Formats: sequence, structure tokens, C-alpha cells
Amino acid sequence: MKEDFDFLVVGSGPSGAMAAQTLVEAGARVAMVDAGITGRDYESFLPPGDFESIRKTSAHQHRYFLGDEFESIPWGDIKVGAQLTPARKHLVAETARLIPFVSDTFTPMESLAYGGLGSGWGLGCYVYSDAELAKAGLEVDRLRESYQVVSDRIGISAGEDDVREQAAGSLERLLPPLRMDNSIRILNDRYLRHRQSLNRRGITWGSSSMAFLSQERAGRHATRYEDMDFYTDRDRAAYRSWFTVEDLTRKADFTYLPGYLAVSFSEEGGTVQLDVRHIQTGEAQSFRARKLLLAASALGTARIVMRSQGIQRLPLLCNPYTYMPCVNLHMLGKPLERFKTSMAQAFMIYDPDGRQEDLVSLAFFTYRSLLLYKLVKEAPLDFADGLKLMQFLQSAFVVAGIHHPDTASDQKYLRLQPDKSSFTGDALFAHYALSQTEKSRITKREGVVLSALRQLGCFPIKRMDPGPGSSIHYAGTVPFSTEERPGTTNPGGRLHGTRSVFIADGSGFNFLPAKGVTLTLMANAHAVALAALEEPQ
Repeated sequence: MKEDFDFLVVGSGPSGAMAAQTLVEAGARVAMVDAGITGRDYESFLPPGDFESIRKTSAHQHRYFLGDEFESIPWGDIKVGAQLTPARKHLVAETARLIPFVSDTFTPMESLAYGGLGSGWGLGCYVYSDAELAKAGLEVDRLRESYQVVSDRIGISAGEDDVREQAAGSLERLLPPLRMDNSIRILNDRYLRHRQSLNRRGITWGSSSMAFLSQERAGRHATRYEDMDFYTDRDRAAYRSWFTVEDLTRKADFTYLPGYLAVSFSEEGGTVQLDVRHIQTGEAQSFRARKLLLAASALGTARIVMRSQGIQRLPLLCNPYTYMPCVNLHMLGKPLERFKTSMAQAFMIYDPDGRQEDLVSLAFFTYRSLLLYKLVKEAPLDFADGLKLMQFLQSAFVVAGIHHPDTASDQKYLRLQPDKSSFTGDALFAHYALSQTEKSRITKREGVVLSALRQLGCFPIKRMDPGPGSSIHYAGTVPFSTEERPGTTNPGGRLHGTRSVFIADGSGFNFLPAKGVTLTLMANAHAVALAALEEPQ
């Protein structure tokens, strides 16, 4: 077989984008194979201005807030992805048809969109501690260097506060932190007053570390604090992986190949063949390169590896996630300030033993631009009464999103099962169950968190558990191993049993820390791309 390119990269999400950039900058001929699904262009008729001004003046606001087909209104039970706005609904388009998923214990969110889930991620950027990196099987020194490379590429805003070390580690050239809104500033002031007692319990608090520009950078505008971040990326203040892909398409050595679903690979001589199917016509086709980098997400990469190597079962990691709608009593009867971001306003860590390897992370959001109807729908009242109550409470609402770490077990796994009716002739099955020990630990830790929230004057109304898969943080499906075993990856990212296939997403992680995974996914992708460049065939 004659190769068409030096490298094939599968996927345009954060991992694929970073890996491709590293390869192109090294002078390699790179092709990115991607489904590349895009959505309706709501942004072209979105008027300028902040959320409040648009709500008060736009006669066509229903189009971009609800959708031309009212697609942002969730019918039935709330599921993963139900909060996607019309401009982001394409993130999950065609997944049921092209990559069917079967489970009654695990409900993931997958994407075949241009930019993958990176087109809608929450922008949190958190480095793992040395202890967390070691437990995940990642090489500490290599990742430390890669974190800085990625940070310089995407731009990160972070504070100098009590969570600085846990959030941004030793990163340099950071932008100033994003401004907290008036509700979160109240909680911040209370944290500072109760700091000593909270710290003794392992609780620290501070600004979120975000891939969201507080200052203009490299042609991207700083956030205007318009509270429209769920609806538009027009200023490019929030980093999206498709920005990187779009920039790469201007390079002579980069080829973007949209409209294809990667199915399997094979090796012959010094060439890798990637077999794909066109997502519209179903036509089978192949691309060839000297080396292949899989960055199709932990679930997508698992499918490709199982088909290619005949593996029956692979492990699965996913952060257990709950959220607590809270009321900030000091905001009752007061409006949220007009100019704010829609994203996480603050970050909290609960580190029970102070070892920075087995902690709980919390992100805090205030609620306005996602509209009241989503809250009213979940209220235990009729619509009229629920609307009145939510209108009164809305400015005081604070949502605390809580992530816990995850480790592998026999009760967390994937299988590829036959399905003749599906696009690829199979469907991915998952079983995911926490042990009683894991459940008890989560309950105990959330008890400490609940007490800390009350001390901040933020009173949880209810604990919401959307179920396994809802964190949208997945990893560990093709874990790192120093032994050459099927279904595992060597520490440099090469898939065992192959010469020239590398895993550039989070599939290799042996442990999934509680902190947001995306920055580490990108750093690992850069490191794997470097390893692929260096490793002989």
C-alpha cells in the first residue's frame, strides 16, 4: 500500500485538533478524518448586544433561544444534552444513527460535530497534580511541558488565589481571572471571612481557570460579559477546537476530510490503512498514511480498536457527577448584574487528606440566559405557580456542579455487539455500576461539601443525580500498560499490537481525577503527537 499522508488524525475535537497542530508544526503531511457535522446557522441572524437587551428588544428572539423547530425545549425526562441551545444542538446530531449506544446503566453524550464536544465544552482548564498524573499513568515531566504548550495556544484566564495550585499548577503567561458576578462575589467574600475554618476541613475556593479570554489575544476578542456564551462564539473569546482546525486548513500540509466515519484500521508493511464510510451515502473508502492517531473520544476510539483488533470487552471510566441547585440568600430580591459570563463563576476543591490525588471538584454557575422554562419544568408545581416562584428565585439561584474521581472496576465496561440494522453493523454496549464503597464515599464527601456551601450562605435545595455518563468526562477504555497486551496502550501512546497506531485522546488514562479533563486531553494529545513523530516505524 502507498500512503497518502504522513499522518492520519481521526477526530476534530480538542485532542484531535491539538495533535494535528503539533504534527503540522513539525512539518508532517497531515489529514484529519472527521464526520464534521455542522448545524443551522443561527449566529448569522443573532443581533449584537447582551442577553438582557436582546430579550427586551428583539422581535425574533424565539429563533435563537428556542430554535426554529423549538429544538431546545426538552420533552419528557431531562437527559444528557438537554440543556444544549439551538446553536449547539448539532453537537449530538446523527449519533443515534451512526454510532448507536445501548445501555440501561450508562447514558453518555457523544458528538460527531465539527470540533466535537469541544464546540460546546464548559471551558474549564485544570492541570492534574503530579500524584493525579501518576495514577492516570501519564508521564509527569512530559505532561507538565505539554500543559504549557497548550495553554500558550488556547489562552487561559486564572486567578492568584487559594485554588491556583490545584487549578493552574505552574502554568505561566496566564491572563487575569474572569470577573465574578455579584452573586458569586458575595460567596467569595464569605469564603474569605471563613477561610481558616474551611481550609482546615480541606475546602479551598477561588476563580475558575478557563479557556476564556479576559484580555484580547492573538486576534481573539476578550469576553464582553454579554451572557450570550451558550448561543454564540462570534468574538472567539471562548476557545473552541474548530478554531484550531480552521487555522490548520490554511496550511499547505494539512487536509481536512469531513463527512467520514472512521470504522477500523489495518497495517501492511510500513503503512496504516483507515477504513471509513461516508456518513450520507454509506460508501466505503480507505485512506492510508505512515501513522495513525486516534482521537475519536474514549468511546469512539474504543469502537475502532475493538473492530480492528477483535477485542470483546474494554474498561470504562467516567466521573460520577451530581449537581445541587442552591439559593444564595443574600441575593433574594436583588437582580443579577447585567454584564456577566454564562460560564463557571468560581471553583471549589475538597481535598480530604491534602495529598492532591483523590479530591472532589465543584464549579459554580448563576442562572439566567438558559431561560426560566427549564427550571419551571423541573419544579414540583403547576406551571403558573412554578413560574412565579422561579421568577422570584432566579437571581438567587446558584448551581454547584460536583465531580468525583473514578477508578476502573469489573462493573464498568464496554462491549461491541452485533446490530445488522445499524450503520456499521454493530452497537456499543456499556455497563456501569458504582460499588457500595464508592457510593458511600460519594455520600460522605458530599456531606462535607453541603456543610461548606451552607457556611458560604449558599443553601442547596436538592441533590440532583443525572446518572452515570452525565459528567461527559470519559476515559480509560484502552488503558496504559507497560506490558504488550491487547486492548492496552504503551506509556507513549502507541496501541499495543500495532507498529504505527497511536491513541491521542483520554482512552489510555488509568484513573480519572475529579477536575475537568479537557486541558489534560489536549496536553496528552500534544505529547502523543511528539512521541509519534519520534518513534520509528
